[in-house]
Formats: sequence, structure tokens, C-alpha cells
Amino acid sequence: MPRTAAPPTGPTAQGGPGRDRRYDIDLLRVVCTAAVVLVHAAAEFTDAGHRTTGIVGDSAGRFAVPVFFAMAGWAALVGSPVRADAQLLTRLGRILRPMAVWTVLYLLWQYAAGPPFEHGALREARNALSGSVEAAFHLWYLYLYVPLLLLLGVAVLVIRRRPAPRRSLILLAAFAVAPTAAGDLKTLTGLPLPAWNWNVSLYALGYALAGAALLAARRLGPRPLWLAGVAAGLVALTVYQFTVRHPAAYGGAAVAAVTFAVIGATAGVRVPERARAMLRRLSDASFGTYLVHLLLVMLLVRPAAQHVPHGLAAPAALAVTAVAAAVLSFAASVLWGRLGMRRWLG
Repeated sequence: MPRTAAPPTGPTAQGGPGRDRRYDIDLLRVVCTAAVVLVHAAAEFTDAGHRTTGIVGDSAGRFAVPVFFAMAGWAALVGSPVRADAQLLTRLGRILRPMAVWTVLYLLWQYAAGPPFEHGALREARNALSGSVEAAFHLWYLYLYVPLLLLLGVAVLVIRRRPAPRRSLILLAAFAVAPTAAGDLKTLTGLPLPAWNWNVSLYALGYALAGAALLAARRLGPRPLWLAGVAAGLVALTVYQFTVRHPAAYGGAAVAAVTFAVIGATAGVRVPERARAMLRRLSDASFGTYLVHLLLVMLLVRPAAQHVPHGLAAPAALAVTAVAAAVLSFAASVLWGRLGMRRWLG
């Protein structure tokens, strides 16, 4: 299964002190969250033998991961840069806490209702400390996002000559040496230790820096031109995935072209006053939506993909079930947000 979609995380679209909220970024967060659901729903159809439907659906949502990296860069460097070591660690905690809770929940779900663990539940749970696990494969993004947020936050504090971020620097150093240390320990002990997957990918850093520049720019040119770029990029990406590689790498040129076109088409868009309250609520619920949506995909989309006949029924089933999974995921996240559970459930 091409399990490569990712979440919305990190600071919201609220800028620093005295800045207006960026509702265009709220819109991006909501759209990309729905696109994540579409990518995972499309993967279910690909696995069930509906290759054309799966690839088209995947292509339509593949921009989401890079755009999330771009928004992370804007938030960390422009919209809401950290001002102290403690603030940076608090931001990391807001991600890691619900990440840990949902990892446990997905492990329990697979133990109770899913296929048996290949190497046992206990080993799978231990592996979650160093890398994404099969039961919650969609959390892979957080193993990249947390070190990226840490790196950008430390850079901001150092460049702005804030008090030395000692704890964050120690944590960053630990992340830096951990991959080699884990490999050496595996060699010395002979134990089947998992690889260390908490790392910063160069493509993620590139999207973060480019995204910060694009989203901070005052003018990006005519919006119709960007929209035309989105359409052309989606066609090119779909052809690429049919003929060259599926799933397309996030660092590839085809995905990058769609990503920057989507950012250019959305950045600076004016959201009507009457829609802002709802958009803000959905944006604040997007991280929780990402965390829970895989459960809804397994419950709603997977059975439909496995039983729908080939032909026009397949894309119709994908559209209906993906929308249903996205709507229910957003609704669940909004609900536990109102119940004051966002600290633990995202």
C-alpha cells in the first residue's frame, strides 16, 4: 500500500503578537487534511485492484504532504517563531502527547480487530519509539516533522540571539547521533533493533524554507495563472504516476510543481467573514482529524474498495467513502475539542 500521506501539525494560522490570523493558511490546512484522507482512501482502492481509480485519487491529493511542510516552515520562521527554549519544547509536547496516545490506540485496534502482528505486539510497540509502526503507519510524517520543528526552532533562537536553548540543543544533538548509535548498537549486540527514523529529510527542509518564502510574500502574481498551473501539474503528475512511478516521491519535480502551484493559488485568498468561524474551527481540528482518519478509512473505505465492481462504480465509491471518512473524522475531532480533550487526542 502506498502509505505516504501526512498530517497537519504545529502552530495554527495565527501569526505572532499583533498579527491578524491567516485564514488563507487555515483554508490550506483544511484542504490538505481532506487530501490526506483522499490519498489513504485511494490506496485502499489500489490495493483492491482498482489501479486507475487509485492512481487518479492519489494524484489529486499528493500535494498535501509537501504543503504541510511548507506551512510548518512559515509557522516556525515567519508566522509564529518561538521566543524561548521552553516554548519550543512545549510545541513539541503538543505533538508528541497525542501522537503517543494514538499510537497506543491503533496498536490496541490491530491487536483486537486487525491481522496479527508479524513479530508480536510488544515488539511492535517498542518499535514505535524509534520509527513508525504498521498499525499507525500514517504517523510516519511526525517522525520527520518533530526533528524539523526542533531544527527550525533552534535556528530561530540562535539567529535572534535569544538565551541559549540548552535543552533543545541537547535534544537536537541526540536526534543527530541516534541513527548511527542505533546501527552501532545493533552491530555490537546482534539484537534485531529497529532503525532510527526520527530524522530531517532534505526535501522536507526545502519545502519548509520555500514555503516560508512563498507564504510570507505579499504578492504572488495572478491567481488564474496559479490555478492553471495546478490543473496542468495534476495532469502531469497523473501521467507520471501511470507511466514512471507510483507512488510518486514527494521530493520529485512533478509533486513539487503541483505543491507550489497550490500554494500560489491559495496564498492570500480572502475568506468571507461569514465563513471564518467555521473555517477556524475546522483548522483547529485538523491535527485530530489526521490522527483519527485512518480508523475511518479502514472501517468505511476498505470494505467498499474490496466489494465494488470495476468500472465507473469504483471512482464513485472512492468519492463517496472518502468524503464520508473526512466528514466523520473532522466531526469527531471537533467534538473532542469541545469536550476539552484536544490536549490528548490532538
